[in-house]
Amino acid sequence: MASEPEVIRDKTAMRRWSRSHRSKGKTLAFVPTMGFLHEGHLALVRAAGALADLTVVSVYVNPGQFAPSEDLDAYPADLRGDLHKLADLGVHAVFCPTNLYDYGEGGGRGEVQARRTEGAVGSSGLPVSCLEAAAGDGSGHETWVRVEKLERGLCGMSRPVFFRGVATVVAKLFNIVEPDIAVFGKKDYQQWRIICRMALSIYKSLSKAKYAALHEQSTCQELKSLVVQLVTEAGGIIDYVEIVEQESLIPVEEINRPAVICIAAWFGTVRLIDNMEINP
Repeated sequence: MASEPEVIRDKTAMRRWSRSHRSKGKTLAFVPTMGFLHEGHLALVRAAGALADLTVVSVYVNPGQFAPSEDLDAYPADLRGDLHKLADLGVHAVFCPTNLYDYGEGGGRGEVQARRTEGAVGSSGLPVSCLEAAAGDGSGHETWVRVEKLERGLCGMSRPVFFRGVATVVAKLFNIVEPDIAVFGKKDYQQWRIICRMALSIYKSLSKAKYAALHEQSTCQELKSLVVQLVTEAGGIIDYVEIVEQESLIPVEEINRPAVICIAAWFGTVRLIDNMEINP
């Protein structure tokens, strides 16, 4: 019988687990779920397992994507059954956090459901999630990751808080798990496209800077300015952009030897990092 994956509940412990394995040259594939796994989930896990050395699955029912009128507490759960299914697929770790938001140790779905109000709008008159409604005045969580143009139509018309909740929790999970690869299904095509757009914001910025470095004879300062511009246009706030030598990590003024563009940026309360090597 296959051994069950390691169950990790603490955010710091999850990040430590990922970094420990990546420091040994291992690659990580990640599949985020809300649990109660069915064959569709398991197909994604199988695909992830073929793409990297290690597979991590998260199980977290996200209150930020449920409206107060939706029955968050009735969402089905079977963690023991999920672990058995994931063990059969050779999953290495399952991340099961209690609370991914920033205030207190509460915020699990049971507490949020018990404290939520019945209204679907907060004091500002705008739609709120279960998470915000639990605060009583709609102020529980005020910073969201949004892909506004893509979230407006289709399901976004009837579920106005859903996609910002999904984008926010996925960004948080990326920041904690730090995967090399993430695998999502296309059953909810709008959700898939929103996640792709969010995840690609920094990658596209780095790709354009790399192209400019190799083909347009741009200076390092011009390349960094380009990255800042593109990330800002995507809704991010730059922490740093640096171009350094690959071996020594010493900043360079000209790219005449192997270098790497390194970036960190904030999207809401989530800090994302990425890099791209340039080999002239």
